[in-house]
Amino acid sequence: MKHTVVLTAAFPAVARQLLAGEFDVIEHPTEHGRDEDDMIAILAEADAAITLLSDPLTRRVLASNPHLRIVANFAVGYNNVDVDAARELGITVTNTPGVLTEATADLTLALILATTRRIVEGDAEIRATGRCEWEPLKLLGLSLQGRRLGIIGMGRIGTAVATRARAFGMEIVGVRRGEPLDELLETSDVISLHLPLNATTRHIIDAAALSRMKTGAVLINTSRGPLADEAALCDALERGHLSGAGLDVYEDEPEVNPRLLAMSNVVLLPHIGSATIEARTAMATIAATEVLRFLRGEKPRHAVV
Repeated sequence: MKHTVVLTAAFPAVARQLLAGEFDVIEHPTEHGRDEDDMIAILAEADAAITLLSDPLTRRVLASNPHLRIVANFAVGYNNVDVDAARELGITVTNTPGVLTEATADLTLALILATTRRIVEGDAEIRATGRCEWEPLKLLGLSLQGRRLGIIGMGRIGTAVATRARAFGMEIVGVRRGEPLDELLETSDVISLHLPLNATTRHIIDAAALSRMKTGAVLINTSRGPLADEAALCDALERGHLSGAGLDVYEDEPEVNPRLLAMSNVVLLPHIGSATIEARTAMATIAATEVLRFLRGEKPRHAVV
């Protein structure tokens, strides 16, 4: 009897192409806001699953189907998975590292430029007025040359961002996980977050950290929303301590804080850090190949559990 592989969303076609020849594949449409009961129903027939970062893979969900043997998370992160439960239940968990580094680094630079040069504000003005009126003091932004970029998390993506920023003449100060942030917070003109989300990194940028940032600094987050205390960030933006922020991720996804929506100096993107054809295809290839290898009795290459 064929194994059943469940795809919890509409993934690039390569995922089905790799799996359909050997296994029964059940595909579900992409949906937001799924709860545990939704996931239990979706995974009821699964021997293996390719899942989204937004899918809650709690102990209850993982334990609901004794036939579930592998979860291939379509992401680098896996904070949606109860890894302790997976380990205890003998369920392998894999991720998709490496292939989204360049796409996410590109988007980080795009957010830095869009925020410091007020690109979204300019676009909105043109669309609202239908006119392009040059003025000496209109939409003055920050030049990147000679500015200091503080990178919190000098892994693959953080390092790729540093390479790009140096080409714009920026000075780089970077810290790895667990290293002190004092100098970085106090001296950086732009701070970019590139950490996984866990108990030690949640709200690493809190009210105290924000208060230590330079007046007029910019915060960029293309990593995980809860790395920053969003309420404290809104406070810092509203009182003018920070000049702007560029965000691709949010603390309560899929919801976005209404205070952020009201700020013209904040650039907001819908979690598209890896959204290039090349990166998403590579992610689907890795996830499907991990499932393929596992169900053939081979060892996955990117197991986190």
